[in-house]
Amino acid sequence: MIRTILCLLVVLETLLAADFRAGIGRVKITPEGPIWMSGYAARKKPSEGVLADLWAKALALESAKGGRVVIVTTDVIGLPRAMSELVAARVQKQYGLERARLLLNSSHTHSGPVLRANLSDMYDLSPEDTRRVNEYSQKFTDALVSVVGAALGDLQPAQLWYGAGRATFAINRRERTGAGFRIGLNPDGPGDPEVPVLKVTAPNGTLRAVLFGYACHNTTLGGDQYMINGDYAGFAQSAFEVAHPGATGMFLELCAADQNPNPRGKVEHARQYGDTLAAEVGRVAGGQLKPVRGQIRAAFQVIDLNFAPHTRETFEQRLNDSNAARAKNARMMLKAYDEGRPVRRTPYPVQAVRFGSDLTLVALGGEVVVDYVLRAKRDFGHDREPIVVAGFSNDVMCYIPSLRVLKEGGYEAVDSMLYYGQPGPFAEDVEERVFAALGTVLKRVGRKVR
Repeated sequence: MIRTILCLLVVLETLLAADFRAGIGRVKITPEGPIWMSGYAARKKPSEGVLADLWAKALALESAKGGRVVIVTTDVIGLPRAMSELVAARVQKQYGLERARLLLNSSHTHSGPVLRANLSDMYDLSPEDTRRVNEYSQKFTDALVSVVGAALGDLQPAQLWYGAGRATFAINRRERTGAGFRIGLNPDGPGDPEVPVLKVTAPNGTLRAVLFGYACHNTTLGGDQYMINGDYAGFAQSAFEVAHPGATGMFLELCAADQNPNPRGKVEHARQYGDTLAAEVGRVAGGQLKPVRGQIRAAFQVIDLNFAPHTRETFEQRLNDSNAARAKNARMMLKAYDEGRPVRRTPYPVQAVRFGSDLTLVALGGEVVVDYVLRAKRDFGHDREPIVVAGFSNDVMCYIPSLRVLKEGGYEAVDSMLYYGQPGPFAEDVEERVFAALGTVLKRVGRKVR
């Protein structure tokens, strides 16, 4: 009897010590057989094997003080809105999780498969190639729903901890030339070396998972390689898990649109950066961290971002352009005009998740340049309460330039829009519209906004 009471007291003490319940799910999403790979227009054939497996992972968190969230990380180029909203609708129906409490992030590896409706206009796929992409996209969608369910079914008492480290293999890639900006090396350009780390432990201190991020494009490997892998982010997760048996490593892509690994081009570079990042995450996770407590609040909003004005003549003049991508884009835009639906704007998701008053996680759609996280840290008091800003979340419809980058031009502001099937650059209010929406969702989760 006494032994039973003591056991119950131990269990009760463990439950009382846990501020959260956490659940973890993971599913392999490596394509079966050859498939076209996304990210580089220069590729001319499907994949030729697997260098490293791809994964979708989910972290479900439920606070003892109220609220839950599920964060999903994926080793793919980026989710299109149609796919992420389908996943969200199925998750809400099956598991009762509202849209604001599901965060979907992509590592943006350029060594993964093409997904239906994301950058698919970059390639001229055969009917068979299209069938394979569609088939994979359906399986991938199902996998995302199932991994959320697995995480929610794994909820156990847990504690959260936050800290940040530093990595320096990213470099600003917007190089100024006499003819404008090109993708190159700009060591004097802005960057964000911070590596945020959210550590999840059992009440007895056992490490269960880490969610970590970095602002660097997953483009260590170029379009000349045809082996499926997660680039440096995939190698980082794997290296962390090897060094910490039983724990799950999850990578969150931050505001990396204008940041590239340097140097790059070889598999050994990708492995090196993965090892470097994993070691830094391990160092931070093993050090003195700030406890994260309190209610989980979440907010989600979809706004419209306006494109710069255009007319039919804008695209008629490009029909015979020597650049095949520009001519193809012109035909698409003229078709939209003919159907009475010229593309003037695009939906854009903005999300915030706040853990008490200890940590705020922001998720922005699109390929977001680093200016956004630097401004967010200035505007919203990063020193008082850390704010982590992820790009490539919930929808990757195109690049999201700041006003500075938009005025400078170059790939991130103008040329990349062709491959995303957009009509051209954004209007000059793009940055202010994003930050207005960001201020709205931050207010909804209780964070003070100036």
